[in-house]
Amino acid sequence: MSHYPFAKIESKWQDRWEETGLFRCPTVADNRFFCLVMYPYPSGDLHVGHGRNYIIGDALARYMMMRGKAVLTPMGWDAFGLPAENAAIERGIHPPVWTDANIIKMKQQFKRWGIGYDWDREISSHTPEFYKWTQWMFVRMFKEGLAFRKAAPVNWCHSCATVLANEQVVEGKCERCDSIVGVRDLEQWFFRITDYADRLLDGLDGLPSWPDRVKTMQRNWIGRSEGVEIDFTIAETGDPLSCFTTRVDTVFGVTYMVMAAEHPMVRRLVVGTEREQEVLAFAERVKAQGSFERSAADVKKEGVWTGFHVINPVNGERIPLWVANYVLMEYGTGAVMAVPAHDERDFDFAREYGLPVRVVIDKSGGSLDGASMSEAYIENGIQVNSAQFDGLPNTEAMERIADWMDEKGIGRRAISYRLRDWLVSRQRYWGTPIPVIYCDDCGPQPVPEEDLPVLLPTDVEFTGKGESPLTTSSTFMDAPCPKCGKPGKRETDTLDTFVDSSWYLLRYISPREETLPFIKEDVNRWFPVDQYIGGVEHACGHLIFVRFMTKVLHDMGLVDFEEPIERLFSQGMIYKDGLKMSKSKGNVVSPNKLIERFGADTERLYTLFAGPPDRDAEWNDTAVEGAYRFLNRVWRMMEDWPFDVAQLGSAAALFDSGDLPGNVASLHRKTHQTIRKVTSDMDTFHFNTGVAALMELVNETRSFVDALGESEPSSLERAAISESLASTTMLLGPMVPHFAEEIWERMGGQETLFRQEWPSFDAEAAREDVVTIAIQINGKLRGSIEVEKGVDEKSVLALVQSDERIARHLAGKATRRVVFVPDRLLNLVVG
Repeated sequence: MSHYPFAKIESKWQDRWEETGLFRCPTVADNRFFCLVMYPYPSGDLHVGHGRNYIIGDALARYMMMRGKAVLTPMGWDAFGLPAENAAIERGIHPPVWTDANIIKMKQQFKRWGIGYDWDREISSHTPEFYKWTQWMFVRMFKEGLAFRKAAPVNWCHSCATVLANEQVVEGKCERCDSIVGVRDLEQWFFRITDYADRLLDGLDGLPSWPDRVKTMQRNWIGRSEGVEIDFTIAETGDPLSCFTTRVDTVFGVTYMVMAAEHPMVRRLVVGTEREQEVLAFAERVKAQGSFERSAADVKKEGVWTGFHVINPVNGERIPLWVANYVLMEYGTGAVMAVPAHDERDFDFAREYGLPVRVVIDKSGGSLDGASMSEAYIENGIQVNSAQFDGLPNTEAMERIADWMDEKGIGRRAISYRLRDWLVSRQRYWGTPIPVIYCDDCGPQPVPEEDLPVLLPTDVEFTGKGESPLTTSSTFMDAPCPKCGKPGKRETDTLDTFVDSSWYLLRYISPREETLPFIKEDVNRWFPVDQYIGGVEHACGHLIFVRFMTKVLHDMGLVDFEEPIERLFSQGMIYKDGLKMSKSKGNVVSPNKLIERFGADTERLYTLFAGPPDRDAEWNDTAVEGAYRFLNRVWRMMEDWPFDVAQLGSAAALFDSGDLPGNVASLHRKTHQTIRKVTSDMDTFHFNTGVAALMELVNETRSFVDALGESEPSSLERAAISESLASTTMLLGPMVPHFAEEIWERMGGQETLFRQEWPSFDAEAAREDVVTIAIQINGKLRGSIEVEKGVDEKSVLALVQSDERIARHLAGKATRRVVFVPDRLLNLVVG
């Protein structure tokens, strides 16, 4: 039994595609399609789970080529970042050495998978040719007031004496030395993304082809809330302490106030008091915990009294001021008015520390008692203990109290966002140098655009301890002030790698342009990206930042569009043994071993067949072998029943000759149904059901051939077989490209399969057998309709309601019962 020679076939076609430039795309082209997969971090080690999104992207790109599109599908590298710097420390090598070696390995892996890119457009964020323009954008944003510097907390390892990125903190400990990580306030650089909060939020309504899940995650991350900002006063000092609330109806029930551990007022109040040591120690411990941990519903509520009080402006009441772990600086003002009777977290805290619980919204009938409540009452109700607002429904009281506070000057309506300005400083070496020079006289000054790029120095020391390695470079630190010319010092922070990825898509259009980051006319031609592919885990990071940066560039007049991505697809993850596939879990499946045993097309086919691509899937080694067996079955059929590409047109003409024999009509119908199905599935990313449809067609073709036995097939029978096998080859092409290309060539194809026109289906030929269904109303025959065999009850009902002859018997009557006999009868009992 012959097997298809995948090793020979795959290397042959990979070289052929490269030599002929199949994936090279001109910048000026008609009928364009921009297909883009998120560029990866060059880790060097890809497993089959990584392959899913690249295989999906390649299948789509090849499909669109066959639909006649000029497909732009480039690739690049998100090359800066912490792992390369750690590798430099661990291996005693320079980060670009490790990075460049990994890029070479990953390009080889892409080639082995049969994944094609326009490598003439390759970019990498760690090259000066790229990061020059990242710096250029920073300078432009600095001049527009969108890049600014302020104090912000950072993770600090006392043992290593260094700042740590969030990724370096694992369960509150330093990943390098396992010491407890604390927090320090440092001056850092930010982008003013909050200025764009409403536009980012409103823009989501104009993205119908983005997954609802991603849009919901972004809406929640931006977190727009309408409420009231209330001015409390610290009793002992007279300092104002404002808070934002969406529940102003509960303001008369405030029994204490809480600040986040990071709130600047904490240190200002307690330093020099008898509470200083306890409060600051508690604050440091809390700040070392992650926001996710602190905001979890089941986390134990902890706090410490500051020794101070605040005055509630609505009733003049003096209430204690606390610091607690469940309040975050990321939302509102970082200070919260606590209403334990009507907030679950406040209630738990109040019970833990013996604080009063005062009911201000009661059930109908007034049954709630703060002293005996077992949980907070968070439903709507009637206002009580709320002065002149008693007796009002709390929903009405919200408006009345807000108006009253505004009149009194003690509060005002406000909008708050969960979104915070984007902290772009990173205290590490392997990143884009921030193009700023500090002058004692002039302050921070941007490097002139004509002096960019500010190059990363190579004379640095990597120890993993102390300040940024950039401070060890004698050639880097000293620079004249761009404004006055006096000696200055360069910024030693580098940019968050998300800054690189916020605009890299645009650089693909003009990858070798030396005077601008991109040519406006060209990016306007190709953007928004027709199809972007990447994981849902980027919803609240990269996918927000790329939208923000595009709006910034639009406002600067550099692009004519505000949204960079038209259609987004987020693939699910691949699991093995019930766990996400990863090296640390020891459940990684190597693509190289798989390719050596079964070929790349087997891995591609199984990856697309494993399940709906937008959902997580479990890797199944046995099913991989099933995909391999299927390809061999198709290969043997092609050997036994070769078709002639040159004769396909004349063979198809035979089907127009009149009535077809039953077996021919059946296979002809199945072929066109499969074309219709696979076309639809390719358009909607339902690759798994498309593969299943092709398997059904192959099985039916096999049965057709077996039924012929030893008899010589007629011209119509041979035409039906050729049509089926040629269609199977073309439909499989985007999924298993080496396999399909080889068959196409062996059958006489003179040009690559991917320059052929995608098969079209004949709607009439694809129709199932037609049946007549009798329509009765209260048992009386009122008409009949013709439908495809096997149509469901819902579809028949819709046809009945649209048929005027039958629908007039239903006018003004309610349907009490439906009797449906598939393919035969529909009886409606009405009255």
